[in-house]
Amino acid sequence: MRSRDSKQAKREARQSRVRATVKGTSARPRLCVNKSLTNIYAQLIDDETRTTLVSASTLDKEVTTKASNVEAAKEVGTLIAKRALEKKIDTVVFDRNGYLYHGKVKELAEAARAAGLKF
Repeated sequence: MRSRDSKQAKREARQSRVRATVKGTSARPRLCVNKSLTNIYAQLIDDETRTTLVSASTLDKEVTTKASNVEAAKEVGTLIAKRALEKKIDTVVFDRNGYLYHGKVKELAEAARAAGLKF
């Protein structure tokens, strides 16, 4: 009998396919989105030096919505864009980290675009 792939295994397969082509540099870092049941996280990563340049999450004091929902994703997207622009970063490569471009991930990306980041 064939075992079924779990949701997590399918996400990890999508993640590895995307990561094979999406690379962040210091001029154009990778905007990586991660989500848990309770929080949403976003980081700008330079893959050449393996460093995180900017990060934002629902755990930050500037974010008023403390739940893991679409409104919180919008706030995190706006915050990561604001912090990136302060560090003179205006162009990024979007890495959805294996998640489908839907719901929270989509709203975070659209909020970051509206706040001034270019993908």
